[in-house]
Amino acid sequence: MLKTLTAFLALLVSSAVACAQPALVSFDSATKVFRLDGGGSSYVFGVNERGELQQLYWGGRLGATDSIPAAKAMREWASFDSSYTNTPQEYAGWGAGLFMEPALKVTFADGNRDLVLHYQSHAATASGFDVVLKDISRPIFVTLHYAMDPGSGILARWATIENRGTDAVTVEQAAAASWALPAGKYMLNYLTGRWAGEWTLNREEVAGGARVIESRRGSTGHEANPWFALQRFAQQPSEADEEHGEVWFGALAWSGSWRISIAKDQLDAVRVTGGFNPFDFGYVLHPGKTLETPIFYGGYSTHGMGGASRLLHRFELAHILPNPRATTGADGTPLPMAPKPRPVIYNSWEATEFNVNEAGQMALAEKAAALGVDRFVMDDGWFGQRKDDHAGLGDWYVNPEKFPHGLKPLIDKVHALGMDFGLWVEPEMVNPDSDLYRKHPDWVLNFKGRPESEQRNQLVLNLARPDVRAYILGFLDKLVTENDIAFLKWDYNRNWSEPGWDQMPPAEQKAVYVEYTRNLYWILAELRRRHPKLEIESCSGGGGRVDLGILKYTDEVWPSDNTDPFDRLTQQYGFTYAYTPQIMMAWVTDSPHWLNNRTTSLQYRMLSSMEGSLGIGANIARWSPDEMTMAKGLIAAYKQVQATIVQGDLYRLLSPTDGSEFSATETVKADKSQAVLFTFIHSTQEGRGFPLLKLKGLDAKTNYALSSIAGKARTGTPEVASGAWWMNHGLEMDAGFRGDFQAAAFRLDRK
Repeated sequence: MLKTLTAFLALLVSSAVACAQPALVSFDSATKVFRLDGGGSSYVFGVNERGELQQLYWGGRLGATDSIPAAKAMREWASFDSSYTNTPQEYAGWGAGLFMEPALKVTFADGNRDLVLHYQSHAATASGFDVVLKDISRPIFVTLHYAMDPGSGILARWATIENRGTDAVTVEQAAAASWALPAGKYMLNYLTGRWAGEWTLNREEVAGGARVIESRRGSTGHEANPWFALQRFAQQPSEADEEHGEVWFGALAWSGSWRISIAKDQLDAVRVTGGFNPFDFGYVLHPGKTLETPIFYGGYSTHGMGGASRLLHRFELAHILPNPRATTGADGTPLPMAPKPRPVIYNSWEATEFNVNEAGQMALAEKAAALGVDRFVMDDGWFGQRKDDHAGLGDWYVNPEKFPHGLKPLIDKVHALGMDFGLWVEPEMVNPDSDLYRKHPDWVLNFKGRPESEQRNQLVLNLARPDVRAYILGFLDKLVTENDIAFLKWDYNRNWSEPGWDQMPPAEQKAVYVEYTRNLYWILAELRRRHPKLEIESCSGGGGRVDLGILKYTDEVWPSDNTDPFDRLTQQYGFTYAYTPQIMMAWVTDSPHWLNNRTTSLQYRMLSSMEGSLGIGANIARWSPDEMTMAKGLIAAYKQVQATIVQGDLYRLLSPTDGSEFSATETVKADKSQAVLFTFIHSTQEGRGFPLLKLKGLDAKTNYALSSIAGKARTGTPEVASGAWWMNHGLEMDAGFRGDFQAAAFRLDRK
């Protein structure tokens, strides 16, 4: 059992260095310079003449014998921007006239709010350093933690804030880390969206002032994701492209309210600060107590946005996701561990919605098994008095009218068909029309005496409460113990309102923003400890809770409730900048699609979903024999290349965004023995054919055989050619590959 957040964070970082050689870390006692090397990057910081911890370098890997000068505080810019403001500190307190975003802001019991942090001491760890800072006069200590991944060069940073005084202190703002980039021109990339429209990639030049991306919703949120990437360019923003140039990127591992601020300072340097969202934040730190921040991961690539995302994908597969397993590289050497590819699933929601029953689900299971599906998931409607979304949440017993003999007959049927069984749950929510709410109305987030705002006819349970935490773990543990359940689709279908916690003194109620998320992680960790084979999906009305914090405990995510196959191309394009396709569940659903009323072929829908972890969500009871045959064949073809698709190196060859007629992606297996190519047409115009595709990431000296998964290459295309041929000459599509919403896919295998 993880008893503290310290233990949780220690576990997180220990897993991030497992199965790898230690990172190279050093400290020069003469210059007081710290250095961490991993992958193709170096990170350097030091103690300046005032005692501040100052960043010195973050970029391409330096030579082993290169000498880094001691830290020296930056110059003052007139009398309006002091040296303290202009110096890029690793973790600046709000004090001494700081005008940039602080990492830490506090109010002391006597009303003083000035905080100036200086270096105290440090200790080396297996993969980095723990560096202790202290206020210049008061007993506030901050330990900065650094852990470098030796393979990717991705650096984990977070902070532990400790009150060693005799009076309580209120923490009003606490970042996990601040990052600094030298003066220059940068293009900022970040992801935004809304329900059914997640994962929009935004690109804008970094100008003066600050760009804030955040969630104030109590969870990660649809409107923005806690990831950023900064591309450097010399003259024109167009120089910052997919496969070339320097990129600095980062991702915050926190599933509650968060904020990342990107600001250009008065000397044209760029600062990035991220952590807890300071909006409505106030964490009372009693004497002897500590507050641990989330982890902020940062990395660097010289191969454009594509190189940055490939580094992040490998890191997530090897060190973030649960259930790792060993893999081997092209030369036979062990690679970082990675989880197994996801089972192909069938989900019953679009076929039955709330109208589930034993006979109907068994009939769907038979159809799913005939397609070659691995996992059958029954969605909403199986519990309590759940006939629609007005009632039942919170009452987690099997509905006796729908399942008079419990879930066992259905589960046994699913197993007999060769599949395992999964179930939809929404543990953090309650309907006012439920036995739970009638018994415990005080368990919801609320301000006493104020209205309780319902969304989707439901309220949010206050998971910060120990009794609520115990209840949720208890019913989930009982459900999984009494039934052979392999998988939980964990949903979360609204954001917070009235975030009160009247169990606590008024001054301490804002701790709900921290304790709720800590308890969420604790439940997930404990549930998995008790049931090691259980797998979990993070879903929040689609992509509302996707981040590197929740991914430590969940095996996959639901990127969007929007399963329109054309919309999904742009969503999947944006998603993969921050997250591996391994976790990107992609369902084939019915046509015309319920959201856009767009009609597409089954082949188009299948191939769109095969870019990620494949699922079927259509009402397959209505599919024709021809549709069943096509889907079965494509599922079989997908399984042959799935590991390459979801764990290979991803190259985004043609973007589907900005009104593009065409899009294409390629994934290359880690040992370069296989590649998979997907091509899509939105609509051809004026008789123009599909663009020539020059592939990437292959071994130039290796021969590869081209074969079709669906579709044709141009007549005369060689069956076997070198990697150099495919990358330099390229692949031409068949002249007949034209029209609206067309799709084709190919594989290349080493000969």
